[in-house]
Amino acid sequence: MRKFISVEGGEGAGKSTLIRFLRKRLEEKGLEVVTTREPGGSFLGEEIRELLLHVRRDEPVVAKAELFLFLAARAQHVETLIRPSLEAGKVVITDRFSDSTLAYQSTARGLTLGEVRHLCELVEDHITPSLTFFLDVDPKIGVRRARKRSLKAEVGYDRLEEESLQFHERVRDGFLKQLENSPERIFRIDTAKPIPEVQERAGEILDQWLAKS
Repeated sequence: MRKFISVEGGEGAGKSTLIRFLRKRLEEKGLEVVTTREPGGSFLGEEIRELLLHVRRDEPVVAKAELFLFLAARAQHVETLIRPSLEAGKVVITDRFSDSTLAYQSTARGLTLGEVRHLCELVEDHITPSLTFFLDVDPKIGVRRARKRSLKAEVGYDRLEEESLQFHERVRDGFLKQLENSPERIFRIDTAKPIPEVQERAGEILDQWLAKS
C-alpha cells in the first residue's frame, strides 16, 4: 500500500502543527517523509496558490473558476511530486487534497457533488490518500485563529479567511459528510482539545495504519 496521508480541516484547525508531529514520528521509525501542501507542491501550484488566496478583490473569483484553478494545481502536484515520491517508497503527507475540494467547492460553494467528485478522480489518476486526518474545530474558533495568525504575520486576511461564518460552517458540514461516507479512511480528531491529547490520538491512528500497511 502506498503511504499517502492527507490532513484536512477548516481554517485554523491546526493542520501545520499536526503535520510536523506526524513527520517527526514517521522519521523516528526510519521512514523517509515528504511534506507538501495544496494548492502548492510545485512552482505552478505555488503561483496558483497566490492567485487564489490573494486575487484582486474588485473581481470576485466565480465558483467554477476557483474549482478549476485548484484542480490545475493538483494535477501538477500529483504528477511532479506526489506520484514520484510514492513510487520511490517515501511517505507523503499533504496539507489538503480532494476532500478539501469537495468540502469547499461543492458543499460550501454549491457546485454539484457528483461533478466535482468526478473531476477530482480524473485529476488524482488513482493517487488517493489511504489515511486522512480530519481536524475538526468550531468554525468560530478556527477562523479567529487563522485571522490572528495572518495579522501576526502582517500579511492580511486571505480570500478564504474573509468568507462569512456561514461559509465556514458549510465547509465543516462538507467534511463531516465525507467522514460519514469514508469512515475506513477518514479519522476525526477534535482540535479543541489540548495539543498533547490531539497528538496522542493521532499517533495511535498512525501506528494502527502503519501496522496494516
